[in-house]
Amino acid sequence: MAALDVRMELLIPIWIAVFALAAIPRMVFALTPVRTPIDLIQIVFPYALIALAPILGYRLAAGSFPKGLVSSQPVFRIANLGNWRTVDPLSARTHPEFGPWGFMASLLVGLMLNVPVRSFEFLLSVPAMNHYAPQWGETIFRVMAFDVIAMNFLYMVCFVMALRSIPLFPRMLALTWAFDLFSQLAIARAVAASPHVPPLVSQSLQDLLMSNIQKVLISAFVWLPYLLISNRVNVTYRWRLRSL
Repeated sequence: MAALDVRMELLIPIWIAVFALAAIPRMVFALTPVRTPIDLIQIVFPYALIALAPILGYRLAAGSFPKGLVSSQPVFRIANLGNWRTVDPLSARTHPEFGPWGFMASLLVGLMLNVPVRSFEFLLSVPAMNHYAPQWGETIFRVMAFDVIAMNFLYMVCFVMALRSIPLFPRMLALTWAFDLFSQLAIARAVAASPHVPPLVSQSLQDLLMSNIQKVLISAFVWLPYLLISNRVNVTYRWRLRSL
């Protein structure tokens, strides 16, 4: 994990290049005409934001939580399941189970992989459209792009917080899961409010949104118990050890 933190800046140009190459065909073969610079901006800008959102999330979080920072614990405890005894920050950091290693590393990798997975799902499922499209088409393109932009940003913030052992990470991840679920429901309502949505489009969008909801719920179902009761998570993010 430490090596990954060092190499993140090297991954940024690779990510931009790979996403740009994948997005170019979508932009070139947009479903709507491009007659003015505004028409082009309406198509290119969402893809540019999708590529830049995880970079902004990473750099903002990395700047807010520099390496070696010892952040204070939240005033109120939410995760009170089990019997624990509080230890001081130095004792926590010198404990053998401190740090995002072992099973916790799998969660970090999953958080980072959310970025390419959600981005390329968008590329495959949503064609590029500008204001020449029907209202429902423009709405789908805009709200789905905003969803990917927001989630790319938030999941990378969670990744940095987890990687740098910031105590607020478990809460931030829970909020991100909640926002992800809310976002899928908001997309469904926005598209449903658009007139004359073709039934085939509506069904395809419903299937995609349900798939996203299922993935979030599965992630929460798998990881939430671990985040509550794991010794490593508790010593790393809550500075406490299990009482014998």
